Amino acid sequence: MQNTRLNGLTSQLLGRFVGFLGNPWRRLSLLIIGFLGGNFLASIVSTVAGQRSTLDVQIALLQVLFIEAISWIVYRRSRRLDQSPERPLLLETLNNLKIGFLYGMFVEAFKLGS
Repeated sequence: MQNTRLNGLTSQLLGRFVGFLGNPWRRLSLLIIGFLGGNFLASIVSTVAGQRSTLDVQIALLQVLFIEAISWIVYRRSRRLDQSPERPLLLETLNNLKIGFLYGMFVEAFKLGS
């Protein structure tokens, strides 16, 4: 791309934002928000899918595809080729969203079973 003022401003703002999120407490906060967001998403999906019980099989298929797609995205990188032990923040947040979603689905299943 051309080196315009808008391009320079955008890259500078993005660099500052990534630096802002580099703080360990902010990183932990985003990971917790991802986990709780996944739990909330599971509650929403189970409530909406429970209203119309005609789509149970299709919703279950979409949930499995969602979880497997996130697992493939997060774990596809080889650990031997990557020298840094940490994954990028976006991948960690996405993985915590998946974990929260799975946890929320188990909680909803226990609620329905009792």
